[in-house]
Amino acid sequence: MGSEIVVKRRIWPKKKRWRLLLVSGIVIFILLVSSTLAGYLFVKKSLPVIEGEILVEGVTEQVEVYRDKNGVPHILANNNNDLYFAQGYVTAQDRLFQMDLSRRQASGQLAEVIGASLVGQDKYYRTLGLRRAAEISYDEYSEEAKEVLQSYADGVNAFIMEAKEADKLPVEFALAGYEPTEWSPIDSLTIGKYMAYDLGGHYKGQAFRYYMAQHFSDEKVLELFPTYPEGGATVLQALRENGIDISKSIANAPFPNEFNGSNNWVVSGSKTESGLPILADDPHLGLATPSIWYETHLQNPEVNVSGVIFAGVPGVILGRNEHIAWGVTNVGPDVQDLYIEKRNPENTNQFEYMGRWEDATIVKEPIKVKDGKTIPYEVQITRHGPIISEFTHDEQEESALALRWTALDPSTELEAVLLFNRAKNWNEFKKALTHFQTPAQNFVFAATDGTIAYRANGLIPIRKKGDSSVPVPGWTDEYEWEGFIPWDELPTIVNPEEGFISTANNKIVTDDYPYHITNTWAQPYRQQRIRDVLSSKEVITVEDMLKLQFDQHNLQAEEFVPIFLKKLEKEEGTLREIDKKVMELFTKWDYVDHKDAGQPLVFHKWMTEIANVLFEEDIPEKIDTLFEGKSQIVDQMIRNAVNGDEGIWLSEAGGLQKVTLQSFQRAVDFAVEQQGDKPSKWAWGEYHAVPFKHPLSAIKPLHYLFNFGNPTPMGGSAVTVAAASFNKETGAVTHGAAWRSVTDIADITKTYNVVGPGQSGHVFSRFYHDQIDEWTSGKYHITYTKKEKVKGDSQKLVLKPSN
Repeated sequence: MGSEIVVKRRIWPKKKRWRLLLVSGIVIFILLVSSTLAGYLFVKKSLPVIEGEILVEGVTEQVEVYRDKNGVPHILANNNNDLYFAQGYVTAQDRLFQMDLSRRQASGQLAEVIGASLVGQDKYYRTLGLRRAAEISYDEYSEEAKEVLQSYADGVNAFIMEAKEADKLPVEFALAGYEPTEWSPIDSLTIGKYMAYDLGGHYKGQAFRYYMAQHFSDEKVLELFPTYPEGGATVLQALRENGIDISKSIANAPFPNEFNGSNNWVVSGSKTESGLPILADDPHLGLATPSIWYETHLQNPEVNVSGVIFAGVPGVILGRNEHIAWGVTNVGPDVQDLYIEKRNPENTNQFEYMGRWEDATIVKEPIKVKDGKTIPYEVQITRHGPIISEFTHDEQEESALALRWTALDPSTELEAVLLFNRAKNWNEFKKALTHFQTPAQNFVFAATDGTIAYRANGLIPIRKKGDSSVPVPGWTDEYEWEGFIPWDELPTIVNPEEGFISTANNKIVTDDYPYHITNTWAQPYRQQRIRDVLSSKEVITVEDMLKLQFDQHNLQAEEFVPIFLKKLEKEEGTLREIDKKVMELFTKWDYVDHKDAGQPLVFHKWMTEIANVLFEEDIPEKIDTLFEGKSQIVDQMIRNAVNGDEGIWLSEAGGLQKVTLQSFQRAVDFAVEQQGDKPSKWAWGEYHAVPFKHPLSAIKPLHYLFNFGNPTPMGGSAVTVAAASFNKETGAVTHGAAWRSVTDIADITKTYNVVGPGQSGHVFSRFYHDQIDEWTSGKYHITYTKKEKVKGDSQKLVLKPSN
């Protein structure tokens, strides 16, 4: 027999066991408290200094920075160098990590600090060439603008150096495992080019229709065009003869949100108590932490301007000075064209044009990868632009798609911004607009002399042939651009008799306008609601404007719900009890997308499910993401069916009545799954809520640090003036007016503003999420530009020359 090893278990006396457990618990508690305290102190130490004095190398004279109770920096300097240096320094204090991510994303440099998962995205932005476009634009700027860019960069770099030396970089850098590199003027211009990408385009719609032409009949494809193209069948046949599988490439591109847009309007003094104009602006972009907008007040002997700017760019792009106020919405013109290029089978770097092979320009764009090898990558650029259809794969096909886009040419938007900031009247502002080429924007304007004005401004191509609805042959000169809409002929309105001007990404020209702008406009509901309200009032107050910016009246529902209910009434035998209860709920709806109402929950899901019933079995999910203008097209399909013209998609789905019932029951089932079987207790805001996500909150458990608390319920929707577009999978509100602003020209020294979720990007700053409640409830703070008002109730920081 083998030997046995006997282990004797030591039995502790009961009293000692309790003592041991108590000591162990205390030790664990102390360790937890210590680690939590250490983490807290580690994060807190990077809080920016916003009071006292700082010696800074780079300012020539003392600069005063007053942060008001909403975190808005009021920067008071004696000269331009110090003003923009301080703007760069102060913005970096609040937003350095955001600034660094922005320039890296636009430049295609995220894989270098995040890792291999972002190589595909980096390839796309390297192919697009936003940074290359910024570099060639720099040479077009005036010396004064270059000096502003450099002063701003110097201020950013002064803060970076200071933070590195004191080991006080924002905690995100430590968590991501890297440090920011030096800031340059090109970084600022690259962020500007990214915003042109975020707001300009339609090429994804061309790609969608190109795919559809390869896979569907003429009738099915043409019904999904925003307008019927001239020679439709011929156009489709040409696309079929040059097939490219966009599902492998373009369908994977990180396209901007289709709902990027805005509202703006300006009311003449003829409709106000003071006899002077009131202007309102609320641009719609992505909602996140920190906000895409940074509110700032800049003052020196030459300029006194307040408003917002993108973090990383000098000046104020939207706002007011002592004489004027202005705001923008997106025109959304067709400024991007896909060209089908024929590649030389003998030389893959050559493409056919007018019967000859032309050499493409080859740009080397090696991509650094964190913890990996640098990936060699080359971009081919034809006479029409970069080859965009192959960024996801190495094989080069016989046909490829090149992107022609206005923003890839040199442009000088920052020059315009600096001139806006100093303009005193409409003529000076209009002259500044000559420098604003891309993205094309609807500008509304008001001045202390009583002038109100509107202008759709930017470069909009004139084409020899075609309307930018589909890709066109690149091997011939038939489809070339012949220049741009003449500057003097861009849509312009000054002091209209109606007494107000409004835009909401709607169609801005009549059918007899001689130039093509686009076929894809926003749904008309926001613009119609704005016009209805402004037209209904003889005298309009600031309070009216504030209320209108948060208006949640749903004109789409008001149009379609009565139609749908009549269709459902004809399906009495197939309706369930829960369906009847929901129908009864709809009869009591005031068509307001209130956060506490149940009807919006069903209605918006209903509209989504109508599209799903029509398309989900035929159009692949990846291709569906390219389906630009889907909502407008579905709306029109419904209207046509009501008027007796039931198109092929509705007919094949069983007709409008069957589609209405099927989609309604899907929507009801969804609401039951989400919030139970009592419709009277359903609430839109319980599903439709805004999280203001921080970019690092996607990494668990960092969401507990950067996005503590639950998302905030929000009313409105994509079709209401209070824009709040949402993720249709989760309900999260991800898009809307992060900045809302109203300026009464009668007292132009103050504006009513809100920046969701707040001014600061530092999680421990009291300005981090302090405006969420304001933003989700339609409230505002006032920003002043009078010195005595600025200095009251503010924290003062003085930047002093170090030499």
